[in-house]
This record gives sequence, C-alpha cells and structure tokens, in this order.
Amino acid sequence: MKNIIVLLLFIIIAWGCKAQNTMSFKEGNASPKANLSQIAWMEGHWKGEAFGGITEEIWSPPLGGSMMFSFKLVSEGKVQFYELGHIQQVGETLLLQLKHFHGDLKGWEEKDETVDFKLVKIEGNRVYFDDFTFEKVDTDEINLYVVIGHEDGSQEEVKFHYERQ
Repeated sequence: MKNIIVLLLFIIIAWGCKAQNTMSFKEGNASPKANLSQIAWMEGHWKGEAFGGITEEIWSPPLGGSMMFSFKLVSEGKVQFYELGHIQQVGETLLLQLKHFHGDLKGWEEKDETVDFKLVKIEGNRVYFDDFTFEKVDTDEINLYVVIGHEDGSQEEVKFHYERQ
C-alpha cells in the first residue's frame, strides 16, 4: 500500500516522462475554450483493474457547472484509497480538481488544497488535462491515462481501462 500512496502523491510530477497519451500544460499558455458537454460521456459507473486491485469511478452528469466523481481502489479485500473531485466549468474552460483520502477517509492534502489539472486541449475522442487524459473508446468503454511519479524521480504513464457497469 505504501508504494501505491507514494506513486499517487507524485501524480503531478511529469518532466522526463515518455508519455504517449498525455500532454503537459505549459505555464504561460491559456487553456482552450471548452464546456462540460464535451466530456459528458464520462457520466456513469465504471470499473477496471489497476495497482493489483479493482478500480471504480462514478461520474455524475453535468449539473451546477461541474461533473462530480469518486474513485476507489480495492485490493487485498479492502479500500486502499479514494479520490473525490470534479471537472468544473471555470470561465470559458474546464479544470479537473481532486483530493485523495486513505481508506478511513483521512485526507492526504491539506484542508484547503486540491490537486489541479489544467485543460490542455480537446481533440477527437480525447480530453487532455495536464498529464491526465480521458479517452472515449465507445459508449461502454473508456481509458484514462495518468502520469505518475516514482520515489526515484522517474515517471511513467499509467493506463486505467474501464468498462461501464
């Protein structure tokens, strides 16, 4: 479990990674115009496998300027951690924000801190946030690609494959 936590704590570290499915936001650039309807296909209950366990994401439909989500990793018969967050309409663009929690709901980030991912671009069936990509394969299948850092400073792009439940 410690290795999983360490991997995810460095999720926003991305330099030096040979990512094929993610893009990094370049400081000084502006996020493109976008709205929640362009990612509304994420709505639903999704399950997959990663980090030696079962992963689950539940996404609400767009409402009140955001799409809310929950993520859960279950391995060895118990919840290892959760993520709660949203994709929020901010002005004329989108922002992905999340917070991590241990299985007992004790938070990883400080009270008022979030992990933020700025929108890089939307192209075809993909929505690119900073080192975090959503890909619609079809109506019942999606992939998420996330750049994750390791203790030794290296990074890798991890694929989460989900099927609609």
